[in-house]
Amino acid sequence: MKYKISEIAKFTESKIIGNDTNSVRWLLTDSRSLCFPEETLFFALRTERNDGHKYINELYRRGVRNFMVENLPDNYSKNYPDATFIITDDSRKALQQIARHHRMQYDIPVIGITGSNGKTVVKEWLYRMLSSDNIVRRSPRSYNSQIGVPLSVCMIDDKTELAIIEAGISRRGEMQALENIIRPTIGIFTSLGTAHQENFNSLKEKCNEKIKLFKNAKSIIYCSDCTTLCECIDESDYNGQRITWSAKDRNAFLFVSDIKKENDSTHIIYICNGKENSFDIPFIDSASTENSITCATTLLFLGMDSERIKSRIKDLEPVAMRLEVKSGRNGCTIINDTYNNDFESLDIALDFMNRRPDHEDRCRTLILSDIFQSGRTPGELYKDVSGIAVKRRTEKFIGIGEDICRYAEEIKINNKFFFKTCEEFIRSDVFRNLRNEVILIKGARRFGFEHITELLEQKVHETILEVDLGAVVENLNFYRSFLKPETKLVCMVKADAYGSGAVEVAKTLQDHRVDYLAVAVADEGVTLRRNGITANIMIMNPEMTAFKKMFEYKLEPEVYSFRILDALIKAARSEGITNYPVHIKLDTGMHRLGFDPEHDIERLADILMHQQAVIPSSVFSHFVGSDSDGFDEFSAHQFELFKKGSEKLQSYFQHHIIRHMDNSAGIEHFPERQMDMCRLGLGLYGIDSRDNSVIHNVGTLKTTILQIHDVPATETVGYSRKGILKRDSRIAAIPIGYADGLNRKLGNRNCYCLVNGMKAEYVGNICMDVAMIDVTGIPCNEGDSVEIFGEHLPVTILSDAIGTIPYEILTGISNRVKRVYFQS
Repeated sequence: MKYKISEIAKFTESKIIGNDTNSVRWLLTDSRSLCFPEETLFFALRTERNDGHKYINELYRRGVRNFMVENLPDNYSKNYPDATFIITDDSRKALQQIARHHRMQYDIPVIGITGSNGKTVVKEWLYRMLSSDNIVRRSPRSYNSQIGVPLSVCMIDDKTELAIIEAGISRRGEMQALENIIRPTIGIFTSLGTAHQENFNSLKEKCNEKIKLFKNAKSIIYCSDCTTLCECIDESDYNGQRITWSAKDRNAFLFVSDIKKENDSTHIIYICNGKENSFDIPFIDSASTENSITCATTLLFLGMDSERIKSRIKDLEPVAMRLEVKSGRNGCTIINDTYNNDFESLDIALDFMNRRPDHEDRCRTLILSDIFQSGRTPGELYKDVSGIAVKRRTEKFIGIGEDICRYAEEIKINNKFFFKTCEEFIRSDVFRNLRNEVILIKGARRFGFEHITELLEQKVHETILEVDLGAVVENLNFYRSFLKPETKLVCMVKADAYGSGAVEVAKTLQDHRVDYLAVAVADEGVTLRRNGITANIMIMNPEMTAFKKMFEYKLEPEVYSFRILDALIKAARSEGITNYPVHIKLDTGMHRLGFDPEHDIERLADILMHQQAVIPSSVFSHFVGSDSDGFDEFSAHQFELFKKGSEKLQSYFQHHIIRHMDNSAGIEHFPERQMDMCRLGLGLYGIDSRDNSVIHNVGTLKTTILQIHDVPATETVGYSRKGILKRDSRIAAIPIGYADGLNRKLGNRNCYCLVNGMKAEYVGNICMDVAMIDVTGIPCNEGDSVEIFGEHLPVTILSDAIGTIPYEILTGISNRVKRVYFQS
């Protein structure tokens, strides 16, 4: 979409302060999702738990200039001189008005989907089966709310031939607003259940609210075996076409005559227009069966022939939001179903676990949290939970939460355990004794069930790494002094922030408003997200097996080859993702990873322009030798290649693609080449790679003396008798070894540490957990502190001694070494 600010103000009946000629292409409601600030309109939404107005300052600093607000910020003319504010009474309503206006510009078939369960699955399956014949736009993932629906509708463009929009409600009065936005021509009602029942007086009242989505639709598709749904439609003023499927009524548009479940598939026989046909789905659970029949009914109504339906439906894959089966420790299999936490989805999940043919000989275990918004009294709820758990042959029950503990007697399973918190369960013998079980994990996200498979062990170690977060900030500001005010900065926190501890370093960098953080692999990014990091995060070495994690945690991958690009697009499509930001890497001379800037750009652009799953947010390359004057000619050659390649890529797109090439050394050495953004790595941690000096020391690795021995010159020290003494010596043992990251090459007097400020050489071979040092002539006692590297012993001394680089020393510090953080 693209609108002038003046147009937006007109159809939202709002007032403008600022430049009304600005163009808007992107609508933003979550500051963490910012991608293209120059053409973004941010909606400062007020919710029960948050207020978008407090993010205006941050977003302005990051380049956003267009804001939809309910109140002007203080001193707006002074603090935000280039900003344009559209003032409205209700930012959410304004977002919906924009979406409604946008929807009315397109005369295309629009499928609106609602129901209690199955909305997202039906939407995704229809998309997969229709998109090979049509250009289809659909709601990303489960964008079905009062905010998600307008964002989804605004993704419809001039190329769209069919749109599939999901609509969800949780209280009375919500569906009318969504109907005004979606205006479906075809409606699909998937199922009717008790999810979000607490805000309705009856199931029928909720059903009546949901079918308001279809009041102007030409056709409705639904299962006529649901009596309540049929009554509601009959009593409504709906006059359109009713396209029903049924396992009871032979007069339905699609009559299901038989369903046969095999070990790993289901065979469905149906009659439509007097002809019998069938199809197979690679699922055995009841929900998938019903969802597939809804899809088949829809496809037949749209005119797809039965053979094409049969061919396409057999290749369906699970929608990545529920019932994920994973291998667990100690012979366990984990079934993760934390997407829905209602009674109906519990039965579906238990049915899935019960039907898996490869688990007949193992204990079936259910780990369940408190269930919220059920619309039932707790006593009734957990009595029913017990009933279906017993019916589905659950043999062990683990309840987590205060409510479920309170109603433990309602659970009629002999082997049962209850805990108030996830942490309490993880610390228990019940958790430690899980063996050879099929475990269904079903719980609200607030309980932190993602930690259930992680056994947390307290690490006790006398060796610590002190990290000076104040020095991190000083180094950040040092490199920022080379940058223009508008130049963005991405800070590398990969390899656990070069051994310093990624979470605390990332929190510090986020507080000081860096534009991006960068890690090596997705798991590093997940750790940051789980610890409250909301800044944009790049994944520099994305693994194909981790794409789902990246989508879930909003991690932006580097793309360096056609193979990974194709796989990423496929994965994004399967997840219902659109316009996911990626960072394109060009190989200008490193010859490690990257596209060829001279020969690959046209093919790359062609692929990117003919899909909607991903979108290039930035393009970058690496200098090979910006730390050395001797490589200046080659660096100039690299930069010219990158400049031409990135400009050519940009020429294919209307939105601005961020360009970056300068690393830490390049920021100093090539300030004229900083472009839109620079990458700060080793320099952030205090090492100036231009001259191998220390800027502001960040990390100090320290340990203590365990024991001191007087050893005569006739003896040796350590394994293989490598520690040969030339005099009577005092030898101290310190609790640090190669398992902690102390390189073995430092041993045998190749380097030293500091004891009370004095040099003490390493004697003999460094062991796994202990090293020996010569403290002859050094006043010291057992328990005294030892500096391995730090403020007084630069890490470069160690790296130079063994012919390596500081990176290797810093990143080699083991995770068993405790990190202690402080502000200098």
